[in-house]
Amino acid sequence: MQRIAESELIINNRGAIYHLDLRPEELATTVITVGDPDRVKNISKHFDNIEFKTQHREFVTHTGTIGEKRISVVSTGIGTDNIDIVFNELDALANIDFGTRLIKQKLTRLDIIRIGTAGSLQPSIPIDSYVVSTHGLGIDNLLNFYRYEENEEEKQLLHSFVTLTQLHNRFSNPYINSAGASLIKHFVDGYHHGITVTCPGFYGPQGRVLRLGLSNPNLIDRLAQFSFGSYRIANFEMETAAIYGMGKLLGHHCLSISAIVANRITQEFSKDGNATVEKLIEKTLGIICRL
Repeated sequence: MQRIAESELIINNRGAIYHLDLRPEELATTVITVGDPDRVKNISKHFDNIEFKTQHREFVTHTGTIGEKRISVVSTGIGTDNIDIVFNELDALANIDFGTRLIKQKLTRLDIIRIGTAGSLQPSIPIDSYVVSTHGLGIDNLLNFYRYEENEEEKQLLHSFVTLTQLHNRFSNPYINSAGASLIKHFVDGYHHGITVTCPGFYGPQGRVLRLGLSNPNLIDRLAQFSFGSYRIANFEMETAAIYGMGKLLGHHCLSISAIVANRITQEFSKDGNATVEKLIEKTLGIICRL
């Protein structure tokens, strides 16, 4: 087994991994990720006890307990580039020996649940509702830098998606992965289910027009129209596909849950998105504590 070089796995002076500034013992095996650093405290305020806090750049972590359940909340910042950093470092904390710089023989599986916000792509999924992502479909290209392979159903779904949306060639090479089966079965009542498309930006990649014209102006309509068997696209945002893809490759179980703060079809925006997110946090924590 090859030792991982100092330039590849960067450990700081306190023995913590570089970006997250975490040591292995400071991370729980149940992890909640949020994009917004300020949302970390909105979750940890529900903890019975907070044992550890740290912040480095946009990466904020609080680790604590609710009852006997130990949970870490980690902010990722926005975008799949940050998910690449966070997931590689979370996995390193769990599965690499920082002393020897060798991969551990016995690997640890993390349960990673994203609590975020998104825009609905279906009129039947209104603002202030919640979506659990059955799949993350990425048009951001991150997973194309890693070795992976879809199963036959996923390949057929992607072929149908590319044919309808024309997202290929100069745009991206889309990829898709499913939610962790051990997690999604607990999140049914009160949640919409559907495919989440992950975009590499908030404006043009999500079909917003301010001063710049779009090269694919019909993208939102095509996403909303897409169906494959019982699957349809419920929403889009900027992290889920990378979470599912990286989680699958690294052997972790992942789930993405979104508060719908905008409906891009009806062109509505939530009047109190913070209240919607707070209700989602409380509902989700109640389920996580029973897992």
